[in-house]
Amino acid sequence: MTYPIYVYGHPVLRKVAADIDRDYPDLQQLIADMFETMYNSEGLGLAAPQIGKSIRLFVIDGTPVSDEEPELAGFKKAFINARITEKEGDLRLMTEGCLSIPHLREEVNRENRIRITYYDENWEFHDEVYTGYLARIIQHEYDHLDGVLFTDRVNPLRKRLLKGKLTAISKGRFEADYKTILSGRKVRSI
Repeated sequence: MTYPIYVYGHPVLRKVAADIDRDYPDLQQLIADMFETMYNSEGLGLAAPQIGKSIRLFVIDGTPVSDEEPELAGFKKAFINARITEKEGDLRLMTEGCLSIPHLREEVNRENRIRITYYDENWEFHDEVYTGYLARIIQHEYDHLDGVLFTDRVNPLRKRLLKGKLTAISKGRFEADYKTILSGRKVRSI
C-alpha cells in the first residue's frame, strides 16, 4: 500500500513521535508499505510522521544514489525507536530536500559522524556509528521523529527568505508526483 505524504503545515510533522513496542499492530506490513511509499515518491528515506503516524520509525534505502555514493550500495534499513546518542565531526554544508516540502532544496549544516541506537524490523538492538552522506540521511529522517524539518536548520537569513515558499506549500500551491495531504484537507491526488 502506498500512503500519501503529509506536507509542510500539517501538525503531525511538528509532533515529537512516540516509541512503539514489538506488538505494534501490523508493524512488518507498515515497514513494507513505507518502503513502497518511499520508492513511489522517489525518496531515499521516509519517516512515519510523513505518512501521518507519530511513531519513532523511519526507513532508508541508499541504493538510488549508490553510483555517486558507493558506501550506500545495498544499504536498506528500518530504524525503530532510534536515538542519536552522539554527533561529532566537522559540520558539512550540503543541499537537502524533503518529500514533505516538495521542490524546495536548501543547504543545511550537519555533523559528519553520528552514533545511533535503534531496533530493526526483527526487533534486534543496534548501536552503530555512521559517517558522511549516510549520517546526513539518518539525521534528516531522525529529525522528523522530533518534529524538526530541514528548513528549521537553514541559516536565519535563508529561513526568512523561504517563508513565502513554505506558506505556499502549506496552502497547496505546489506540484508533486505523489499523493499528498495538506493540513485539515483530504488527500490531494497527483
